[in-house]
Amino acid sequence: MENESRVQEILKRRGLDVTPVDNFTETDVPEPTERFTKLINIYYLMKNTVDMEIPYWYNRFWWENEGDVPVIRRAKAYGAALSRHTPTIWPGEKLVMNKTKNWRGAFPFPWVDASFFNAAAEALMNEVDAPPEAAADAVSIVGAGGGNVTQNYGNVVSIAKKFGMRKEEIPCLVKVSKYWDNGSVESVSDRYSKLVPEFNKWKAYRDSVLIMFDSWAIPQGREVINYYMPLQYGFDRIIELCDEKIGETLGEAGNDGILGMSRGYYYTAMKEITKGMSQWADNYAKRATYLAGLESDPVQKKEYEEIAAVMHNVAHKKPASFREALQMTFLCHLGVVNEDPQSGQSIGRLGQVLQPFYAKDLADGTTTEEEVIELLELYRIKITSIECFASSGVTGGVLSGNTFNNLSLGGLNYDGLTAVTPLEYLLVEAGMRARTSQPTLSVLYDEKTPEDFLMKCARCCKLGMGYPAWMNNQGGMNYMLRQYHDEGMNIYDARAWCLGGCLESSPGCFQPLDYDGKVWMIPGGAAPTAGTGIHFTGLPKLLELVLTNGVDKRTGIKVFEPHNKKLETFEEVWEVWMAWMRELLEVSNKINNIQMDVWRKINPPVVQSLLKADCFKKGQHIGDCGARYNGSINFESCGTINFINSMASLKKNVYDDKKYTLEEMTDALMNNFGFKTAFETGVFSPDRREATESAPKYEKIFYDCVNAPKYGNADPYVDSILKDYEDRMLPEMLRLRSYYGKQYYMCQISVSTHGPQGGITLATSDGRLAGTTYADGSMSPAPTTDKNGIYAVFESATCYDHAMCQNSQMNVKIHPTAVKGINGTKKLLDVIRAYMRKGGFHVQFNITSSQTLRTAQQKPDDYRDLLVRVAGFTQYWCEIGKPIQDEVIYRTEYDA
Repeated sequence: MENESRVQEILKRRGLDVTPVDNFTETDVPEPTERFTKLINIYYLMKNTVDMEIPYWYNRFWWENEGDVPVIRRAKAYGAALSRHTPTIWPGEKLVMNKTKNWRGAFPFPWVDASFFNAAAEALMNEVDAPPEAAADAVSIVGAGGGNVTQNYGNVVSIAKKFGMRKEEIPCLVKVSKYWDNGSVESVSDRYSKLVPEFNKWKAYRDSVLIMFDSWAIPQGREVINYYMPLQYGFDRIIELCDEKIGETLGEAGNDGILGMSRGYYYTAMKEITKGMSQWADNYAKRATYLAGLESDPVQKKEYEEIAAVMHNVAHKKPASFREALQMTFLCHLGVVNEDPQSGQSIGRLGQVLQPFYAKDLADGTTTEEEVIELLELYRIKITSIECFASSGVTGGVLSGNTFNNLSLGGLNYDGLTAVTPLEYLLVEAGMRARTSQPTLSVLYDEKTPEDFLMKCARCCKLGMGYPAWMNNQGGMNYMLRQYHDEGMNIYDARAWCLGGCLESSPGCFQPLDYDGKVWMIPGGAAPTAGTGIHFTGLPKLLELVLTNGVDKRTGIKVFEPHNKKLETFEEVWEVWMAWMRELLEVSNKINNIQMDVWRKINPPVVQSLLKADCFKKGQHIGDCGARYNGSINFESCGTINFINSMASLKKNVYDDKKYTLEEMTDALMNNFGFKTAFETGVFSPDRREATESAPKYEKIFYDCVNAPKYGNADPYVDSILKDYEDRMLPEMLRLRSYYGKQYYMCQISVSTHGPQGGITLATSDGRLAGTTYADGSMSPAPTTDKNGIYAVFESATCYDHAMCQNSQMNVKIHPTAVKGINGTKKLLDVIRAYMRKGGFHVQFNITSSQTLRTAQQKPDDYRDLLVRVAGFTQYWCEIGKPIQDEVIYRTEYDA
């Protein structure tokens, strides 16, 4: 026993947790605070509302500063818009501020995307339905429940099948949007893209929905915010620092004849946007003071006075308490997400960033754990209320209404020890009590993570909200060292990585925060967007085009020049598929580079460029490579497993066993194996099939396709095809160069694109019917095709090195009875640990029953607060479109 104690002591000193879990108990999760309950019930009643306040002020000051340097003009316009934003404070709030003056709302960004808003505005003026902006919009289905406004009613009109706008706001939308007809990022990049000789090829990719959407649609986001600058200095001191830097750099090129002179303009712009954000905060302080003067209830009056004090301090000073620090981070977060249409603006490791403030307040006795949990509950409402106003193809077909403000937990700290903090326990606790769709939680699993923290997170999973998800910390670090080696990535920065967006691994760094007489190394983002590249290519759709000789049978579009090959061998199928993939990558990369280069030139990001400390150090905004790491542009794919299974079926049935000719297989696919399509039946999973008169003709081939080898069963026959795919694609990524001049990487997630992209894909040779939603993620088996249990799925998923790519994605659905009680929690953690130790990058869980989901689909109003995990994010069930709902219901459900 003495030797065992000594070993445990040594392990503890090295940061390895050895806490036994045998004595853990599971008590009922406490109810959220009364304050949270009142406010979340208001949220449930709110509708997604569009207003024109920020676009109006942005345009007005953009016009007034015509001819100014773009980055300064941008900062002046956006800063003025924030400083004139109407402050709304609700009784009972402690944390304040919203994206708009409405509780749940958004606004258009016509300076980015003009055509959609102009088309909508013109249609609204004429009281007719607006045409879809792109082919993806037409096939995207938005959930009809919750806060979505899918139809006109009264004085409210529906836009993008999701948002409501009052008719009196339409003239402002028309005037503001019309100005950007020829000057938005979309219109300017479109003009230059058309000069690319292969532009018509790109258009064919988009019109056939082989590629889901353009990069300018969401030019920011899918990155990790960095809160260091305002926490370290406060806004007043940042303004002073800008003045100092302006004095040093304005008119000086230094040794850089290309970007040296831009430093003075950068600091001038940073001063303008900081002034705007400071005034924005002060306006809330003034509003709270005004409300306090009107309030007769002494308790509410005191709360208004506290808000006024917090917001005045946030407007000018660096935070001096946990509450002020949390409010400051939320202000900065809104500042970023209000600058451009975006999703995936990740919060980062907030529990590690704010630990110094929490520790001091707790030690001083100025707060308690329960008071902090209440603030974190209210924070969850605030983050959940963030919306993205874009076309239905983006909001419904990609995002399912969520904006992926991910909060990461765990990992390693600067010294290589566990980074878990006491505050992170409270973040999980708040997520357990206050069940909202955001922020989603992500555990950076490491063998050094304390066992009781892992158990708490696993317990949280069991509550059925779909969070936290689990990522392999060592795999993420290995990816960072591989991808960013040439930019100087070292082990210290590798430890600072976390999730940007729902699942995009993003580089970070540690910065020294001076607080309470100590220096704390806090992590934050160190790169631009980790998701704006070649967007969501449907891998099964590309295989379909190989079989149809380049013609999209759904639309008649010639997407590729005919290959006119007989495809007599399986390798020849691979060769044509890869040749067309290579063409798609090369053409799409050119268009993407133009779109994003135009964005950074005429619409440079200012708030994010203020917050990234390296930008401030260099005097360069993010578009000019101001961030520390810039190789963060990716290729996004969708439908990986349907593609792999389809290739396995072709190999088995056509080339190995020679049961059918390729022509016979293609004929069966073109005729949907004799069944009605998903759009004809209204069922988007294999849950129900309706035969037609031609079904007997294809009965045998359908049977053999359904029963061909499937991924997820530890079968080398099909798993080797997955490994072959990964090995073939990696060199293609290394050949591409982004607009930053850096190599690409693979992003293997689906978000919600597996709905619309499945919708435009004909039947596939794995037995999937036309229009049926693809299998989600990239590692999730096609529903009900995994027959050998979860560990066989893990064996299949780890047939290649996950650290080669930015990510992989696996969803698992478990019946609640399988993880019941403390032993169930241990079993769930064992499952997670097994996958991590095999090298899997990501796994997430829906712990619910298919029967519950079916009932909720029929009676959505009775399940307003039901949450499910979709693909990298949690969302309210009633706000998800039916194609995705059907897919979630039909996922394999483990009950043992």
